[in-house]
Amino acid sequence: MTEPAAPPPVIVLVRPQLGENIGKAARAMLNFGLTEMRLVAPRDGWPNPAAGPAASGADVVLAKAEVFESVHDAVADCAHIYATTVRKRGVTKPVVTPEEAARGIHGRAGRSAILFGPERSGLETDDVAIAREILTVPINPEFGSLNLAQAVILVAYEWSKHVALVQPTDTELDPPAPQGDLDGMIEQFDAMLEGAGYFFPPDKVPTTKRMIRTLLTKPAWTAGEVRTVRGMLSALARPQKR
Repeated sequence: MTEPAAPPPVIVLVRPQLGENIGKAARAMLNFGLTEMRLVAPRDGWPNPAAGPAASGADVVLAKAEVFESVHDAVADCAHIYATTVRKRGVTKPVVTPEEAARGIHGRAGRSAILFGPERSGLETDDVAIAREILTVPINPEFGSLNLAQAVILVAYEWSKHVALVQPTDTELDPPAPQGDLDGMIEQFDAMLEGAGYFFPPDKVPTTKRMIRTLLTKPAWTAGEVRTVRGMLSALARPQKR
């Protein structure tokens, strides 16, 4: 019997300060399929009119956002709690990277929550103490300055790698051109260049044609691209109207 998939993690913003940053965090979440945001004591209250424009369309995340008075209340229904921090807080807990946390979230039953601290100061020691694990990113020790949305997007991206999100290029790109179509385009080039007297001197013709074929067979022409180029060549081959 197949194990049920673990639910997506809850993103908990602890005492966030600016509505713009809440909106940007929502945008980062929705890009990678996360929709459940919880806010702990947001400084400027909630809802915040500055959050919507910064979310750039991630309104579903903001509309569902819940507000709690404390971290304890926000994570009461979660079995696995991660505290994001780059600082040592005097609390001895397992330390994991976003990739390791993502594997843990997907591999264990029960809800997971990921805590993000205020923009200026990060999580307090008491906040970190609530967590089961510390989630941190290997970062330049001389400049550890991720903003809130950047931190959220790192974690959300690693989680998304374990789920089937549709890639835009899967539907937007034309299929590769069949070899016969590509050969036809190259033959059309050759014929037109022959007629224009391009191939000279004669002893260089094979090398020049080989070079043209190499140029035109670089991966990967789409069927639409081949049709476009052949249409251009056909227009060039027609006698000019005077």
